[in-house]
Amino acid sequence: MSYIAVFFAGFFAATFLPVYSEAVYLYYLHQGAEPIALTLSAAVGNTLGSVVNYYIGLKGMEYVSKRVDLKYLKKAEEIFQKWGGWSLLLSWAPVIGDPLTFIAGIFHYDFKKFLILVFIAKLGRYAFLALSYYHIIS
Repeated sequence: MSYIAVFFAGFFAATFLPVYSEAVYLYYLHQGAEPIALTLSAAVGNTLGSVVNYYIGLKGMEYVSKRVDLKYLKKAEEIFQKWGGWSLLLSWAPVIGDPLTFIAGIFHYDFKKFLILVFIAKLGRYAFLALSYYHIIS
């Protein structure tokens, strides 16, 4: 059950919904869930949530511009224009991460590269949380 919960928490957290997967992830880590499986579940869910943003970006700015503060989209666009696909390594970051994945869709960034970079970023985020957690409790 814990792996499914962190998968969906990660998925919804990567969309524009106000969900925070870190709390769910750390809760199940504390409850003794297997850390590698938990980390992979969270990272895959979070990556697939970012794929939703990418797809929405492909399909239209008009829809999202009515639901998301444009200052975040503008900041993400500036970062993406400057750093290109490498900026997707920041897709884990609060505030700008979700808009970056959306902007990648708007710019029709290569989907295979998108998946690889976003998965690396998301996996790194949860691995960092796990390592921090085990460092704190030891």
